Amino acid sequence: MQVQQIHWRVFADTTELKQAAFNAVLANANAAISAHGRFTIVLAGGSTPHGIYQMLRDATTDWSKWHVYFGDERCLPSDHADRNSFMANESLLKHVPIPRNQIHAMPAELGPDDAAASYCKTLDGVGEFDLVLLGMGEDAHTASLFPGLAWESADFAPVIPVRNAPKPPSDRVSLSASRLSNARQVIFFVTGAGKREAVTLWRDGSDMPVAAICPMTGVEVYMDAAADPATVESN
Repeated sequence: MQVQQIHWRVFADTTELKQAAFNAVLANANAAISAHGRFTIVLAGGSTPHGIYQMLRDATTDWSKWHVYFGDERCLPSDHADRNSFMANESLLKHVPIPRNQIHAMPAELGPDDAAASYCKTLDGVGEFDLVLLGMGEDAHTASLFPGLAWESADFAPVIPVRNAPKPPSDRVSLSASRLSNARQVIFFVTGAGKREAVTLWRDGSDMPVAAICPMTGVEVYMDAAADPATVESN
């Protein structure tokens, strides 16, 4: 198993973190469009990404070259407010001129098995993502890869069905760790004091879902001071 290389970046607060993330997304977009004429990004759910997506509404970029994918989704109706695709649409996607056929929501309303099979076909031929955005839960889960569940299949399927998730709804669909790792850059967003214990375990090399994301370039972790165990140690 490849050892994860981690680049830790600590910010004073979420405002600084979101500004840095905004800058990183745009830099990646512009570099990818310049290099190969398109930008493939995987969006995350959560409150911190929500704020970043709102900031991106006013960004200067060639939106026609953006191709949007999702790291995971809850098995709920397509217009349900708890879906990641709904949040991303409301905060960013409906406000910018990305061609609708370049926005690839997971069809999680079909149920975990059919949704995973369908999204595998969507990703066929996509290749390496330019940028993957991820969060981390207090239990060190990322996307819908939860500790204790059989979240990585032996054949490294790009998309997997998820059942019995410890957070509702229990049925979900997620990109696998191997597919999330197939990226030029991966950025994790980690905020809040409730994440400190998971960050400590992560730094100590514990076996956890976040540690299974291993792109060749390593991962960037954007963390606010509240989530940084070193902040507590220095006080």
